[in-house]
Amino acid sequence: MDTITHEVRESHWKSVIDQCQQRPEGISAKSWLQDNGISEKSYYYWLRKMRQKVYDQITSSADLPSVPKQEAVTFAEIPISPVHLTNEISSSFEPAAVINVKCSTIAVSNSISEKLMDRILQELSHA
Repeated sequence: MDTITHEVRESHWKSVIDQCQQRPEGISAKSWLQDNGISEKSYYYWLRKMRQKVYDQITSSADLPSVPKQEAVTFAEIPISPVHLTNEISSSFEPAAVINVKCSTIAVSNSISEKLMDRILQELSHA
């Protein structure tokens, strides 16, 4: 089959596939194909060919951004004396928000920086 004939057929089937994908809700693909006089076998053949073509384009494209590697999680110890912790935090700290994730609880105040809050939420999403 020459290139032009293949492109015309591909264009036709792309249109048929798009129309079938946008069929009214509640109508099966089989029913839609019968109502429009389209061979079910031909439809699924071309659907498979189109999906394979798109997949090949995606996997061979150098234009896709690479996924950055996740940075290793690092921890920093913040030394606080138990007396200082008990007296100051329990008596004067009123959290503006409390975040509970799995077995962790984080209480934050209104004075937290946006950068620190973003970092906390980023780390929680990986927890």
